Amino acid sequence: MQLQTFRLRAAAFVAGVALLAFSGWANADPPSRVARLGYMSGAVSFSPAGETEWDPATINRPLGSGDRLWTDERARAEIQIGGASVRMNGATSVVVLNLDDRIAQLQLTQGTLNVNVRRLAPNQVVEVDTPNLAFTLRKPGAYRIEVDPDGNATDIIVRKGQGEAYGEGAAYVIDARQPYRFMGTGLREYEYLSAPPVDEFDRWASSRDRSYDSSPSARYVSPDVVGYQDLDANGTWRVEPNYGNVWVPNRVATGWAPYRDGHWTWIDPWGWTWVDDAPWGFAVSHYGRWAHMRGTWVWVPGPVRAPAYYAPALVAFVGGSNFQLTISSGNVGGVAWFPLAPREVYRPSYPVSRGYFEQINRSNTVVNTTVINNTYKTYNTTNVTNITNVIYANRVVPGAVIAVPTTTFVQSQPVSKAAVRVSREQLARAAVANVAAVAPTEKSVRGAGGRGERGEQRGQQRGEGPPERVFERPVVARTAPAAAHAGFAAQREQLATKPGRPLDAADRKGLKPAAAAAPAPVVNVVAPAQVAPPTVRPPPAGPAARKEDSRGKSDDRKGTPTPLPAERPPEQRGNADQRGQAVVPPPPRPIAPVPAARSPEQRGRPDQRGNGEQRGQTGERGQQVAPPPPPRPIVAMPAPAAVPQVAPPAATRPPEQRGRPEQRRNGEERGQSAVPPPPAQAAPKEERNANRPRPAASRPGDQDNERKRGEDNRR
Repeated sequence: MQLQTFRLRAAAFVAGVALLAFSGWANADPPSRVARLGYMSGAVSFSPAGETEWDPATINRPLGSGDRLWTDERARAEIQIGGASVRMNGATSVVVLNLDDRIAQLQLTQGTLNVNVRRLAPNQVVEVDTPNLAFTLRKPGAYRIEVDPDGNATDIIVRKGQGEAYGEGAAYVIDARQPYRFMGTGLREYEYLSAPPVDEFDRWASSRDRSYDSSPSARYVSPDVVGYQDLDANGTWRVEPNYGNVWVPNRVATGWAPYRDGHWTWIDPWGWTWVDDAPWGFAVSHYGRWAHMRGTWVWVPGPVRAPAYYAPALVAFVGGSNFQLTISSGNVGGVAWFPLAPREVYRPSYPVSRGYFEQINRSNTVVNTTVINNTYKTYNTTNVTNITNVIYANRVVPGAVIAVPTTTFVQSQPVSKAAVRVSREQLARAAVANVAAVAPTEKSVRGAGGRGERGEQRGQQRGEGPPERVFERPVVARTAPAAAHAGFAAQREQLATKPGRPLDAADRKGLKPAAAAAPAPVVNVVAPAQVAPPTVRPPPAGPAARKEDSRGKSDDRKGTPTPLPAERPPEQRGNADQRGQAVVPPPPRPIAPVPAARSPEQRGRPDQRGNGEQRGQTGERGQQVAPPPPPRPIVAMPAPAAVPQVAPPAATRPPEQRGRPEQRRNGEERGQSAVPPPPAQAAPKEERNANRPRPAASRPGDQDNERKRGEDNRR
């Protein structure tokens, strides 16, 4: 019995160690999805993760954690992330704080975003972090988030769907019932907004959405495939007996081949990544396989019902470090590649777990499981793998192998202009590898948008870049972002020791940022990860919840207070309206913790509050009476120790905490809202006369008059 127990414990220990090892390995896998810069007009600037330089953005550029985008005035851009599209208006800044299989976390410090969420997996979320709040989207819908140029206020407009606003110690559910403008970082200063009219930016975003809603390609590809809607206007679908539904491009040059019109760039954590020039080139370069049939290239998508895994380039490389090409100036080092065909296994150049290896192949083609398993056994994650026992279908197709000088490859130059024809005999002698054994340079990281290169050649507009202060503003976040990228300079030496292979997670974690690396975004995480999202919506806005009736303290800060409308009854206006001061409305129903309700002793007796306050009327001195305190929270959300508790509004604090009248008046002069003390309850007239002290004589003749009144009383 003891021996059996020992064996069971030993087996459990081994299983636990194996599970931990596999978990650590699985955690090193790169994300299965990526964002795409799918559209831009005007001057759009881009800065890769960890870098400080800004260059003209390039269409079809894959975007990952740490990348930054800026649109100049009158420019626009669209970021595509699986089932969501994020549109940037002019003068808008975006940082991809985190992008993995669970979250797409964006930083917005200035400008306007129009976010359309078509589909979210059960555990996926989109989070937009601004200087005032973190806004999380867990449901499909249409959302508009706008941050003013100074970063002082954030507008949240939900046209369809539902989101959650998180601040310091508070969280609200926001839906289509009421738009809001929040100031500060605690969600205590806000104002109701009227539903804004649809403007030109909204109409443009809606027109972009229609390309998804009516896309015929959505029937043939996995919904996770990024950029499938661009296939509709640039090709046709047909059925092939061997592969089922395939897509055929209808506007390509004679002799065209996949992975020919574009350039290579270095993007962490995937390494060498293909960026196609064609507007439809993203989906067919990073998903599926290419087949050559009857003189025509056709793209074969992966299974429709399988989650699509992003790949930097579904190709195999030819040659190695000694591969040579012959050009007009003589022999030079070269790099060559060809597209993988259906049912051929893709071997990533970056280290991955067995589960990732299986999924990236099953989701992009129909391949036998036994073939995948046998291939993984020979898959080397530390060195270049020369493949000698596989016959590749596209390797022998005329024109399928694309070769360029190494300088063209590593400097992200246009491939089609520098392509070199390689003889069939030379290709037959060259080995096939899963890695292009070339170390990247700074130019490889910045890509084709580098200054003095493809930006002018392709007619792209060059902007001046964003103001430095824009990306330095701190933002509020619900989720801790990914670790800041150390920059290419910090990786250069290690990348040179293993040419063509990106660093794994362990090596990247130990890097120290280079002196020239971009500073990490300043992020204030205000909600612990274990807190469940709120589920209660704020009450619907009534007639008194219009923008003009509920201005917060932002008007005070601007120094241009706006009077409230005259149609409000006097008991709602008070003398604060006459002074032109803003009235702070009660906040929407809080979901996060707010201070507990005070006891009657803290609130004061009714006779101290005064009848005017109970009725919501003004006091005897013509001062505004405080609005009622906000309602109690319905769903408790414990705040972390580092998050300060929300102080009760000034209007609801006890007299001893409100300060002296002199202090309140000084606060009003500084543009702050001040709440006057409640008037005392009036006493009976006889009692007031009996207890009131007589004033001292201060004018000539008062003493004689007083003496005469005393003599009359004695008589």
